[in-house]
Amino acid sequence: MKDYYIIIFFFVAIITACNKKYLDPDPLSFYEPEKTFSTKSGLDAAIAMCDKHLRSYWSYITTRDISVPINTEYMLSDMAVSGKTDDGSIFADVATRLTPTDGMYTSDVNMMSFFWGETYNGIKYANTITTFIDKVPDLDEATKHEYIGKAYFHRSFRYLALCFQFNNVPLITQIPSTPKQNYKSTSREAILEMITKDMEAAVQWVPDQSGTAYIGMINKGACRQLLIKCYLATGQWDKAIAQADTLINNSGYSLMTAPFGTFESPLEATWHITRNVIWDLHRPVNKCIITNKEAILAMPNRDNTDAAIKMRSMRNWAPMWNISTLVSPAGKFMQCYASSSRSYRANLDFNSAVGRGIAMIRPTWFATQELWFVNGINDTADLRHNSRVGNWARMDSLKYNDPSDAAYFGKNLRLYEGSKILCSDTVRNWFDWPHYKVFVNDPDHIGNTASNNNRGGAADWYCYRLAETYLLRAEAEFYKGNIGAATTDVNVVRQRAQCQQLYTTVTIGDIVNERARELWMEEWRHMELSRISYSLALSGKTDEWGNTYVATTLSDNSYWYQRIQHYSNYYNKNKVTVKGRSYTMASHNIYWPIPQSAIDANLYGKLSQNPGYNGYAPGTEMWTKWEDAVNDEDKK
Repeated sequence: MKDYYIIIFFFVAIITACNKKYLDPDPLSFYEPEKTFSTKSGLDAAIAMCDKHLRSYWSYITTRDISVPINTEYMLSDMAVSGKTDDGSIFADVATRLTPTDGMYTSDVNMMSFFWGETYNGIKYANTITTFIDKVPDLDEATKHEYIGKAYFHRSFRYLALCFQFNNVPLITQIPSTPKQNYKSTSREAILEMITKDMEAAVQWVPDQSGTAYIGMINKGACRQLLIKCYLATGQWDKAIAQADTLINNSGYSLMTAPFGTFESPLEATWHITRNVIWDLHRPVNKCIITNKEAILAMPNRDNTDAAIKMRSMRNWAPMWNISTLVSPAGKFMQCYASSSRSYRANLDFNSAVGRGIAMIRPTWFATQELWFVNGINDTADLRHNSRVGNWARMDSLKYNDPSDAAYFGKNLRLYEGSKILCSDTVRNWFDWPHYKVFVNDPDHIGNTASNNNRGGAADWYCYRLAETYLLRAEAEFYKGNIGAATTDVNVVRQRAQCQQLYTTVTIGDIVNERARELWMEEWRHMELSRISYSLALSGKTDEWGNTYVATTLSDNSYWYQRIQHYSNYYNKNKVTVKGRSYTMASHNIYWPIPQSAIDANLYGKLSQNPGYNGYAPGTEMWTKWEDAVNDEDKK
């Protein structure tokens, strides 16, 4: 049993490749399992590790302090691309760069290897609970089922992601007693069947969230939300609707429709916020409070705690305005001065008000502009895109702040002076952004008058909110052909955002667009588009262009790829960076390659590679029943 926590082949391969301290085996890995997990406190430690690990997808920062894993999900979607244009090896040419041996971890932005290795690590933590639960004495059945249900949530959450990022993958449901190197892939359909069954049990076993002590813990509502997604992924529309009905109508949740909680404002002298519900909903201090009835599962990540991780949200997702490639007509660029400097002006301290961004990813034109047109009209009342109340930041809302720039000091930024462009890198230096999502103050900056780098501090973050439940139900209703019901659900979300333009009917595109407006940096955008592509194919319904799809040939053509082709504005136009790199994407990139290191380390078995990548072999044997894969786990 001392080999018990040897991380099996795919963990080892990716952890070695990443060489990231965070991915080193945690102390849990070195415990004697018979002792550690023979007590309730040991199980609690394993659950805590699962919870912490879940948050890492949004909050884990690379060693250079400049990127987070969720960036990868967005730059492989219709919503964003890599923005690190000063890097000659920028991960832009995805169609040729992404291979089983290259492109899995590049330029501090693409962290696909994190989603492989760390996702299996999360599965390991969950399997620890299910493997050892029977060795803990004096647990009543209800308590035992609660632990198992929470473990099922964590395992199923990760397998759902793997299924739509990597397609067919190895299925691991227990801790191996000895190292195993003869795995086969398990078909996505089989894995989806298993996790749907597991989540049906979890919904029965895991209790409701109640009281502040339970906020941030896996609860029945979170299990129900994940089960809805499992039902959508297995084509069970009626069951998805029934679960959504329960979550919306009978579980104690409701959309927040008025300002609430604590009002946190940026530097008021520079950036004024007219208080509104969308701003309050996304203040970190309000995400995990009992009065927030919309939060189904939030992930606590607070300053002044041992577990806090500074998310660097503004550094990652805001434009790089403090640079000589973006100048006034007089050739002066904006200053990022500290409050102790002689030139300081509180009303021009954009470093404190919006943060000092470096645009590790940048939104597409579609994400910042075209997305917000409904019924052919730019809905400027939408609080999620409203610059008048301060929620949405536009580049021309910033002001030149160099006192030596006499002619333009205090005037609004402009992109052109006549026919002359004033920004030589519009990819990284000039774009609008959702300030209400990005702004996270950093106490280290606030309390340090010499600091000129407000990057964004630790912040509670949402995993699941009720707004998404409405959109999941709308999706299920659409697949059933109940367009009226789907339209109503989308409009509920829009009405809360105080939109003036409501839908009279919706397409799948309208539903997916509303997800983009509502769930930016909450949903896993690529994974959800991949899942929706699969569900849409199962339904036989058409997309907004009249296309239908086949679930077994999505590597050739998918709804995800069509959205890239129609909406990206980068990948579909082969836009070129200042370093001469072209943005490209191929249809097979809907699924990421199984890492070659994992394939090679599996000495006595063969994993199934995805179409379009080196090593793809259509006849590779895989498990088509999850029960068979589980039964094989003990076989060396």
